[in-house]
Amino acid sequence: MIKNLLKKYFYILRVWDKFTPSTQISQVQLYHYYRDCMRNGNLPNFNDTGLKVFSHFEEDGKLLYIFSLLGMTNKTFVDIGSNDGVNSNCANLAINFGWRGLFIDADKKVIERGIHFYKRYPDPWNYKPKFICSKVTKDNINNIIENAGYKGEVGLVSIDLDSFDYWIWNALEVIKPMVVIIEIDLKFGLEDIVLAYDEKSISNNGASAHAMAKLGKKKGYRHVGSNQYGHNMIFVHNDYLSDTLKEIAVEDTLKHPYATEKFSR
Repeated sequence: MIKNLLKKYFYILRVWDKFTPSTQISQVQLYHYYRDCMRNGNLPNFNDTGLKVFSHFEEDGKLLYIFSLLGMTNKTFVDIGSNDGVNSNCANLAINFGWRGLFIDADKKVIERGIHFYKRYPDPWNYKPKFICSKVTKDNINNIIENAGYKGEVGLVSIDLDSFDYWIWNALEVIKPMVVIIEIDLKFGLEDIVLAYDEKSISNNGASAHAMAKLGKKKGYRHVGSNQYGHNMIFVHNDYLSDTLKEIAVEDTLKHPYATEKFSR
């Protein structure tokens, strides 16, 4: 309880520098730099674009790169398994780029902490994201999202439930994200494995990288990369920039020792 209270009321001391004017200006400059690179046909390597602002790893930079090329024409997100919405793949877009969206998590304490944070920051007048405290299943995920007012195309969906992530994406129909970032289980290595759906499971992410890539193809997405450790895969819908953001092999994102050392022998 003490830890939660400290996070709730003093969180800002840890993250204040993440949305200062200089942080925002540098990211806007990077956004326009990438757009100029696309026009000039001189894009950087995707793996060199990672940076961490609010995300756990360097996903913020890679998402900024992707949306610099796609354009931020649909500034909406849905974060499934969001925690408090601050340590989130969507937080940088919400706080530094004015995206609106939906944070969903089953933990009441972290949802309350997120609501408390966003009421005050980045400023009291900022349009607030929505928070929903609910256990997510493959049977209720579409109703949860639609009842919150989201339907059709959205910019980004992040899925990080540490359990049956694969089955949630498989069931997701009410929204059509331009980009999906989703966690996989590294211990399956280069195998094509999907665990059976189990709502009680909290110890795995349900699928290997190859299985998730196959699911992406079935739903009309291509795998364009991941974070450096390979466990957060990034997909872009085939309707958008298929000649620029090209599909890459799963093996190319599972080369870091962090990933390979987790492969089951």
